[in-house]
Amino acid sequence: MKEFEGVIGYESVKRELERLCDVLKNGEKYARLGVEMPHGLLLHGEPGVGKTTMANCFIAALGWKVFLCRKAMSDGKFVDEIKKTFEDAKTQAPSVVFLDDLDKFANDDEDHTNSEEYVTVQSCIDDVRGKNVFVLATANDTRNFPRSLLRSGRFDNVIKIETPDGKDAEEIIAHYLSQKKFVADVDTQTIARILEGKSCADLERVVNEAGIYAGFAGKEKIDMDAIVRACMRVIFNAPEGEERYSLSAQKRIAYHEAGHAVIAEVLEEGSVNLVSVCMHDSRTGGIASLSQSPDYFTSVTYMENRVISLLGGRAATELVFGEIDTGANSDLHRAFDIVGRLIDEYAGRGFAQYTTGDSGNRVMDSKDSAVMLEMERYDLRAKKILAENRAFLDALAEALFEKKTLLGSEIRKIKAAAKQAA
Repeated sequence: MKEFEGVIGYESVKRELERLCDVLKNGEKYARLGVEMPHGLLLHGEPGVGKTTMANCFIAALGWKVFLCRKAMSDGKFVDEIKKTFEDAKTQAPSVVFLDDLDKFANDDEDHTNSEEYVTVQSCIDDVRGKNVFVLATANDTRNFPRSLLRSGRFDNVIKIETPDGKDAEEIIAHYLSQKKFVADVDTQTIARILEGKSCADLERVVNEAGIYAGFAGKEKIDMDAIVRACMRVIFNAPEGEERYSLSAQKRIAYHEAGHAVIAEVLEEGSVNLVSVCMHDSRTGGIASLSQSPDYFTSVTYMENRVISLLGGRAATELVFGEIDTGANSDLHRAFDIVGRLIDEYAGRGFAQYTTGDSGNRVMDSKDSAVMLEMERYDLRAKKILAENRAFLDALAEALFEKKTLLGSEIRKIKAAAKQAA
């Protein structure tokens, strides 16, 4: 359906919407098969992923009269507005009731599963059943919805809209770039990987911010440098500014981030998207953006690789400067968390450390000891990898110290040059 061309990427979601739209528009065809007409559709996901755009495309493709209901008044009056919206839709069927931002219908400062607004929506949905009124809703968060509202017969179709990734993200970025002037060698795949897990709105803002950087620099077209600067500013909150640390401290930060990147590239070549020593808040410096393998949760190897790369910053600092790294606290917390899951949730070292609700202190102590031993083992592995790739580590740290931010493609060139020189 051409109406869905306004949605970039999300092919599987579009197929779902097209199929549902066909059922509603061609009910006779499905009635001959004994199919009952679906009653409602809920699109949910974090802000900025395009839920309302998809809903509007669905409405346009369906071609029915639409009645929009969005909270814009006090609670008492809004309940009456909900009832009126459904009543109007019923009298002008076939029609669509569009409940936009359904999770905002009730106060969001407390548990409100039994709020009057949701009770009203539920009863109104029941009232229009079989009267050719389709209920369409969007929401950011469904956790406080009453379970009875989400059951089949009310919202028969509940689709979660994830943040775009892979080809979807590349297509969305290319779409936003097509509305700007940009150089031919802008790498949408690299940009998509840097922006992994970010919403469509974030992607759009990065592209627009890149245009601002390019324009301020007097460039006639957006280039990768402008896009990287925009990513640093918008995604990592690392605007360009004066250095807060001494040159010696900057050198340590460069080695810390290089340590993460070297281990990640050695264990999983191509996994590093971007590394930077630019400050991203008032407390710490340095960013290492690494892609997570799609097979991460199906193989212990990938989880172990992530632990070793997390320990790479601390290991590099100890290896080069012979001192404890005071900037590795968050890395250690993340590493311990992963190893804890390996030991406990996945019984990665046997059942003796697998904890249950009835586990006593002995089992908990055994688990903690196993985690500590594994962390020591991974730390030694990290130091060994860095020692074996010292030329790569030194060259990367030096390049980071000078340039501040490096893309994965630049890091892999440094790796190849270090290998050739050896």
